[in-house]
Amino acid sequence: MSVENWTIHTGVAVSIPREDIDTDQILPKQFMKLIDKKGFGKHLFYDWRYLDLEGKIPNPDFILNQVGFTNASVLIAGKNFGCGSSREHAPWALSDFGFRAILAPSFADIFSINSAKNGIALVRLKEEEIHFLGEWVSKNSGSQIRINLETLEVQAGDQTFHFHLDSASVNRIRNGWDDIDITLKHSKEIFEFEQIRKNEKSFLEVYW
Repeated sequence: MSVENWTIHTGVAVSIPREDIDTDQILPKQFMKLIDKKGFGKHLFYDWRYLDLEGKIPNPDFILNQVGFTNASVLIAGKNFGCGSSREHAPWALSDFGFRAILAPSFADIFSINSAKNGIALVRLKEEEIHFLGEWVSKNSGSQIRINLETLEVQAGDQTFHFHLDSASVNRIRNGWDDIDITLKHSKEIFEFEQIRKNEKSFLEVYW
């Protein structure tokens, strides 16, 4: 499996109540030269997490640096999360940090496509539900939220919210599949096509 698979996740929740959090804030452009998915977590929200350019002085006012939230794995945010550029490095950073679910009223389209293949469930809830969860987390520091991909439910304390997530994304996350994994599931058909193509277009054989 390419990414960690899960069906039910219970984790510490953190709220960043901002709208239009873009991919350049999630992962600044200077870190895009890295090509391995691992190691991006330390650069997540870099400009907000650190007071210096070298990343040696944590910003004590930023929520992920505060006691009770350093190991958060459920993120609550405002609408249009993940807008901006199409860089897949942003979901890489979120996943590598440890986030398994992001709760928001809406998400940018390309960010949505990239998230499921990196094991991140994007949970769309009503604005009033997001507001409730943000308030609940702020009053219950270090509390956990439960995400169930079987029942498509979010549970926080004694409150339960329902959400929709397309079956393709659910299957990706539950099985830990990325695009390569899904392609390899059709390796037999791909091989058979290659053989037929090779026989029909024998003059191309030199290029195979």
